[in-house]
Amino acid sequence: MTRAGRGAGGRAGVGGAEGAGAFDAPGGAEGTGACDPSGGAGHPGAARQAGGAPERAAEEELPGPPELIDQHCHSVLAVDLADEELAGLLTESDRPPAPGTSPFDSALGLAVRRWCPPALGLPAHAPVAEYLARRRELGAREATRRLLAAAGTDTCLIDTGLTRAVGRPLLPPEEFAALSGARVREVVRLEVIAETVAPVAGSGAGGWPAAVREVVGAAVEAGAVALKSVLAYRHGLDIPAERPTDREVVAAAGARLREGTGRLTDPVLLRHLLWTALDACGESRLPLQLHTGFGDPDLTLHRADPSLLAGFIRAAEPSGVPLVLLHGYPYHRQAAWLAQAFPQVYADLGLTASYVGPQVAAVLGEMLELAPFGKLLFSTDGYGLPELHLVGAAQFRHALGALLATWRADGACSASDVTRIGRLLSADNARRIYRL
Repeated sequence: MTRAGRGAGGRAGVGGAEGAGAFDAPGGAEGTGACDPSGGAGHPGAARQAGGAPERAAEEELPGPPELIDQHCHSVLAVDLADEELAGLLTESDRPPAPGTSPFDSALGLAVRRWCPPALGLPAHAPVAEYLARRRELGAREATRRLLAAAGTDTCLIDTGLTRAVGRPLLPPEEFAALSGARVREVVRLEVIAETVAPVAGSGAGGWPAAVREVVGAAVEAGAVALKSVLAYRHGLDIPAERPTDREVVAAAGARLREGTGRLTDPVLLRHLLWTALDACGESRLPLQLHTGFGDPDLTLHRADPSLLAGFIRAAEPSGVPLVLLHGYPYHRQAAWLAQAFPQVYADLGLTASYVGPQVAAVLGEMLELAPFGKLLFSTDGYGLPELHLVGAAQFRHALGALLATWRADGACSASDVTRIGRLLSADNARRIYRL
């Protein structure tokens, strides 16, 4: 690590041996950024050297990395893993890797080797075998603590719908908070709670709508900070825009009850669940998150294009509920357009930032071609491995810093713009829509 964490708590900042860009820890081997007072491509002096006008002295004093609010992530494992189990969590595939290949040999693998070894006392880009040996030497719990702390995330909104990884239980939210030093709030996954629905005895399928309202309402009452839909996985985003009729819902519920419980995939019941959630969010002023874009092989990618939601978004607009489109890639530009076109739509880069590795600044720049600065949020979508929380935070900070440093050097924005945009994307947008 190139510098200590912010504040008395000592949570490590992001950067490591290779900080670069406006919001990395300063002084890295790959150069400095807009928040490094020593100079570098993003420092205000660079704009003057490129022909820009001098800024006010107050604008020369730029802060360090801003607060980070991870608006969508999952918990992690803090148990010893076999090497192949750990590597298997570095891919969205649920299949074994092809012979002769490893998930570490990927853009994400490079990002893990770039950002994670310094948290465990190794140089950046340490060989995989050395990194795994050091992780075992420290023990899973201590390695997890170090990696989560190094992410420097102030608040994590955890989707509690996933409770296991590689057959082992994830840390409960309170243990995640204790190890990471972050504040934790819960995001409730709709399909998981809907699968517990059992209509009141004697009501049959006719009791389904009320039973769904009850479980969704209970989740809100229990303190959820947002609700989340994985419609993209269960059916696809290409659904009719309008709310299903009671007759349609009861007929679909009857078929489900006859077939037995289990995974909820009926498109009518999924639409009803989405609209029920929208009603609950409207009453409680909560955002509704929706998975979009790539994921594991359970998903059909072209049916996860967020632009398929345009009809639903129009129909939902009178509710005023913030709709947060998660991840998006490779349809991130479509998500950015929706965020620009519709006042209640927001977007994030999510796990894309980790998976695209060295291309992260380019992909973030593509989202910011259209997405208003007040509509893009930060998340890691970290799941299973604490490495994914650190990599997600480090990649985002690095990309945002590098992108804004380029804009600054080109004269596209001022030093105060850099600070303001950085704070919006890193935390202020999330704080506003989740009322944190």
